[in-house]
Amino acid sequence: MFTELIPSLPQELGLECMTRLPYTAHRVASQVCKQWCDLLESKDFYYHRKKLGYTHKVACLVQAVHGADVLQGSKQGNSPCFGISVFDSASQTWERLDPVPNYPIELPLFCQLASCEGKLVVMGGWDPVSYEQVSHVFVYDFTTRKWREGKEMPSKRSFFAIGSYSGRVYVVGGHDENKNALRTGWVYDLSKDEWTELAQMSQERDECEGVVIGDEFWVVSGYGTDNQGAFEGNAEVYEFGSGQWRQVKKAWIPGRCPRSCVGVGKDGRLMSWADLDPMVRAGVRGIPLGSRVMLTGLDNQGSPEEFYLIEMKDGQNGKLEKIIVPDEFSGFVQSGCCVEI
Repeated sequence: MFTELIPSLPQELGLECMTRLPYTAHRVASQVCKQWCDLLESKDFYYHRKKLGYTHKVACLVQAVHGADVLQGSKQGNSPCFGISVFDSASQTWERLDPVPNYPIELPLFCQLASCEGKLVVMGGWDPVSYEQVSHVFVYDFTTRKWREGKEMPSKRSFFAIGSYSGRVYVVGGHDENKNALRTGWVYDLSKDEWTELAQMSQERDECEGVVIGDEFWVVSGYGTDNQGAFEGNAEVYEFGSGQWRQVKKAWIPGRCPRSCVGVGKDGRLMSWADLDPMVRAGVRGIPLGSRVMLTGLDNQGSPEEFYLIEMKDGQNGKLEKIIVPDEFSGFVQSGCCVEI
């Protein structure tokens, strides 16, 4: 698919030059010509860069926006506004993405994030004004630095498990507009902009958490309609190859909410980011960034949000490394994900 990219240079050298461009230069490079734009936005080029080790991992956070940094026209009062912050652990820099379409003031509340082929996908949540469930899908392309709308979710749901694998985003469980817990799930194909229904889980799971481990999608804990807040200790695992579910007992701590704090330990088993270090004990969120994990949370309830990196390799965990955070990026983190761009 790669043709001559730079005049007077062989195809292989031109591609090599483009591959080595840092992602921060992609937006400008995509404006040089249509051929460069098509290349930089293509799925094949993304996987080519990834194979050669030229992709870059960043943390994308659904974060409360401080008053001094709130977008124009934001609501007044005590309710925080949320935006998407991006932290680059390599350069230790922060930025805030432009608002998603149709929501110029703030994100839908409790929306979910996923990463897919170098793009950020935002799904669902509540309208920040009416508090009604929404089924919107938004996709952010880091090359063009623009949002686009995807095909809406087939049904409205909140507090569902989400995960991505091989160009697709999986959405399972949560609850519907009548607060009924769900066992249904759907998969969104990013390139085709299509939804396909999945086989159902064996039980309802509201406020469950999703994590992809190898070739499997784990839907951890949650509770049924008639057991509000009674978080299960088991999990259900979707095998991407067979399209079948299986249940795993004793996968989680019964009674503990799994939202945004489910991690995978050194032994490949599920763990809670809240148990990783006593320095971060409340409201813990973990975003894996390769061999390191970004931890956010509180030392105690009511204390300021803290941000750390911790190394996790060679069979042991390293010490917490505190992140220097500008004031405008020190707000409460609701959720997040890693995007490899």
